[in-house]
Amino acid sequence: MNRKLIARLGIFIVGLPLILSIVFIKFHNHLALHALICLVCCMSANEAYNIFSTKVALMRRMYIIMAAVFIPLIAAFYEVIPTFFQNLYFPGTNNEVITYAFIISVLFILFTEVVTAKTFNESLERISFSIFIVLYSGYLLTFVSRMTVMTRFGHDVSTYAIAIFLLMVFLCDSFAWFFGILFGKNNRGFIKASPNKSIAGFAGGFLGALTAGFAGYFCMPFLFQGSPVKVSILAVCVAFSSIVGDLVESILKRSAKIKDSGNIIPGRGGILDCVDSISLAAPVYYFLLVLFYGPLILS
Repeated sequence: MNRKLIARLGIFIVGLPLILSIVFIKFHNHLALHALICLVCCMSANEAYNIFSTKVALMRRMYIIMAAVFIPLIAAFYEVIPTFFQNLYFPGTNNEVITYAFIISVLFILFTEVVTAKTFNESLERISFSIFIVLYSGYLLTFVSRMTVMTRFGHDVSTYAIAIFLLMVFLCDSFAWFFGILFGKNNRGFIKASPNKSIAGFAGGFLGALTAGFAGYFCMPFLFQGSPVKVSILAVCVAFSSIVGDLVESILKRSAKIKDSGNIIPGRGGILDCVDSISLAAPVYYFLLVLFYGPLILS
């Protein structure tokens, strides 16, 4: 428990401020953040490969990592390159180009299986696992990339939108852990994917996301305008998807019979152990933010 406490404090004192400082670097539409997303995607795809390769002989590691990283790279190219050339723009695509990149990556996986497979007894598993890695490690994170070009009423709100999202996920995770330690002793074990999770912990997670949501509501009225009901729904949905993201990764690791996805971050494990909640919560947050508050997407 002491090691976990130290790890949590380390993330709170060092990790979160470091990530938020990168978010607040607006240079060329968050170039630094795009670079970080690409790096995280590469590392998480590598860890996901290690997990799935315990079940089936996958195609070459390099192919899958390339297919996964291609998607955030295209997102970065689309959203950063025009800032270097004033007259350059990509008409009519908006962020749909990121979905096109995902489709190209899937086609690459299928083509690679066709031309490299020596036998086809495990082709179904290879294709399915490979596409899942590309989706899970690459495509889902690009919903953070999409936030880097968000505007509202002609004003750039990208930094604040991303910061509140990360705070929602972080406080959901931290409050869930804290409430679980304090009040979860007698209400654990009802979810087999993660027996140490408790009802009190889940309640704390929702409270943490709501705390971050209302902090944004009161401090950033230019972004979270309107009824507090909307920001409450947004926070609850982000908390739910964040918790599900954590449980999904637990299922993957249990199926592979491993404890952590890696050992890069002391006390936390691998990159996937840190971004599992972000990956599933990002598309939910992005969709509801656009639905409720209608930020425009720069083109």
